[in-house]
Amino acid sequence: MKNALIIIDYIYDFVADDGKLTCGKPAQEIDGFIAAQIEKTVKAGDFIVIASDSHEKNDVFSPEHKLFPPHCIAHTPGRELFGATGESIRNAPGDLLLHIDKTRYSAFAGTPLDLKLRERGTTNLYLAGVCSDICVLHTAVDAYNLGYKIHVYEKGVASFNAEGHKFALSHFKNTLGAEIV
Repeated sequence: MKNALIIIDYIYDFVADDGKLTCGKPAQEIDGFIAAQIEKTVKAGDFIVIASDSHEKNDVFSPEHKLFPPHCIAHTPGRELFGATGESIRNAPGDLLLHIDKTRYSAFAGTPLDLKLRERGTTNLYLAGVCSDICVLHTAVDAYNLGYKIHVYEKGVASFNAEGHKFALSHFKNTLGAEIV
């Protein structure tokens, strides 16, 4: 497997209207696209990683809790995959799928993601999810620093901040050399 689809933070708290830290409509609009990419990736026999934010309630040491209201608390509905994306993942074969809990913006920070990708000979990462200018961006920067070829699905990323989203797309392409698909 040389390709992997990494879906970042496409969970209830970041996507649903009543999510704790939602991107709202822009995130909801990419649901069908991400679900279609999951199905395409499964058909190709490539690897899928679900990287989801996870925090402990009242964790005073989490830097995110100093910047944002409590969100993505472990063992709560806020961490459930959203919509058609969640349905598509439930139908994906287990041997092609890895769920990673993350406590920082990047899916690589403090997780076994790099090891799991290298075990499979992965060289190309296809990124989707939210927020394009926070967690997707930080994941892309780490992927770049680790030597992966980065592809970002323009129709598969979103943010609550239109200017931040525009900046992130430019940064992916012009600074990280990512292919915007």
